[in-house]
Amino acid sequence: MEEVYKPAANPQEVELFTNPTSSTICCAVAIERRTFSTQLATMLIISSFVGALLLASEALACAGHENYHAMGIKRQTAPVPPKPADWAYEASFNWGRINPNYSLCQTGTQQSPIALSFSHGLALSHVLKFNYPNKTAGNFYNWNYGPAFTVTHPEGVYTNNPSFTYDDMTLYLKGWHIHSPADHTVNGMRSKAELHLVHVDEEGHEKAVLAIRLDPGNANSTFFNQFPKMIGFNDVGMQQEIAINHMPALESVLLFNEFWTYQGSLTSPPCHEGIRWFVSRQVMFTGVEQMRDILGASTYSARAEQEVWQHRIND
Repeated sequence: MEEVYKPAANPQEVELFTNPTSSTICCAVAIERRTFSTQLATMLIISSFVGALLLASEALACAGHENYHAMGIKRQTAPVPPKPADWAYEASFNWGRINPNYSLCQTGTQQSPIALSFSHGLALSHVLKFNYPNKTAGNFYNWNYGPAFTVTHPEGVYTNNPSFTYDDMTLYLKGWHIHSPADHTVNGMRSKAELHLVHVDEEGHEKAVLAIRLDPGNANSTFFNQFPKMIGFNDVGMQQEIAINHMPALESVLLFNEFWTYQGSLTSPPCHEGIRWFVSRQVMFTGVEQMRDILGASTYSARAEQEVWQHRIND
């Protein structure tokens, strides 16, 4: 009798309508396997093609991705390390005890910030002379606690950055960040925020900070008008390349023509000392909505005031 072979409803099954020999079964199974393999390969090719089309359409439709490129925003690590897990500003009184590397926060003799007062008088020496260009390129981001900016420069080269000179010493702007509320009080009054312009020597060692207190006023700040939408404290992986003019900030406080100065420290662990602080007597005023934007992008970052010891205020 002639053998008749046909695939069953299930492609993996084979029906034989005869008394098949073993060789006949092997042949039928081999044919069926080749047929199934061909079908499977065809299905995989079609699936891959459809998947590629879907991915392409999703990329075109992704508004967030489009916006980052349109705004010049990059999703990458910001130029400062993430907030350490073992310290917080709310517990700054305890920094020197939680980590041996932070011992200076507890034992230092020139710790910052300190309470300032008109009873201290104002500085009569250490006059500042600025050499700031109209535009400075850099990265705008959030330093975990508020708005921040780092100047773009070749690796290890700071001497082309904006600078200021005092006592025949020239220091270079590394970047700035904002604390909220202000670190320093004046006559017991604390401003809503404080701008710190951090300056380094030729080798990149931090040597001085220019501090400008910020409060809301009746008109928008020309300095803050330059910035795009604030980057929030919960989006520290984002940064934006921009060029800004720092002179409006300095001019708002009359180029530091009146200030307090003292020998201090960094205001976060490890609290290194040897930092010359210049705190402007004048306040930079922002618009109400500008201040709300600053505060909305910030979290609490004011270290507890330190006792005045060997700070040599205005000396």
